[in-house]
Amino acid sequence: MRVAIIGANGQLGSDLVEVFGKDSSFEVIPLTHADLDVTVPETLEILKELKPDVIINTAAYVRVDDAELYPEKAFQVNAIGALNVARVASEIDAVNVYISTDYVFDGTKGEPYTEEDIPNPLNVYGLSKYAGEIFTRNYSKRYYIIRVASLYGKAGARGKGGNFVEFMIQKAKNKEELRVVDDMFMSPTYTKDVARTLKKFLELMPGFGVYHMVNEGFCSWYEFTKAIFEILGWEVDVKPIKSEELKRLAKRPQFSALKNEKLRRLNLKMRSWKEALVDYLKGS
Repeated sequence: MRVAIIGANGQLGSDLVEVFGKDSSFEVIPLTHADLDVTVPETLEILKELKPDVIINTAAYVRVDDAELYPEKAFQVNAIGALNVARVASEIDAVNVYISTDYVFDGTKGEPYTEEDIPNPLNVYGLSKYAGEIFTRNYSKRYYIIRVASLYGKAGARGKGGNFVEFMIQKAKNKEELRVVDDMFMSPTYTKDVARTLKKFLELMPGFGVYHMVNEGFCSWYEFTKAIFEILGWEVDVKPIKSEELKRLAKRPQFSALKNEKLRRLNLKMRSWKEALVDYLKGS
């Protein structure tokens, strides 16, 4: 199976390249921003030459607050970019895999969201990703929308300059005060686990549609931060605060945890977020 990975040097993309590359039944085609730009249709012509069986689109504008100031940038990458990829994927009859987010939900449900729940984004970023989902669904002959959440991985998010785990560790090393929200809940997810599960998923090639792919369980950002230092065995004082104290531009969902309901039906189980965090911090 020939798999083209768009955003191959990003946080998720780099793990996808590594995991798929270790399996001889896959031929990996890593594509970085230097190879193609999802916002420029002409650059996607390379996909017609390469003729992959599957295209995994991890390209994304992920700066949630900046998206409120520059909505056109978020929509250009997350929505129009998804449309451009979907058109090419349909033309070459490739399976189109669009990586989406928990931020398509408003967080008012009070329990983890399943694939059947109706999206209602609170911010420009979430709305741009939801538009990308719709373009993927309506312009692809064969597609998977894979929703992930609160990703952290070895490569760090290029758009954010690192990941949350490393950011907290660095702040602790610098002896800075750690103030973390305790009233926002999510499903922190290790990119390597997404890559491993997505590989198994594509080997099965189940029915097309929307799937959630996160580490099991959920926690607040405060609990997640406490867990980081407990696992490391560091004595670090983490102060819980309320999300309104941060005065951020974009509204965030209070409870955006996801449930892998459809994955479970396929007997694909992802481990708990805490187990995954232990492995990440051990470097495995």
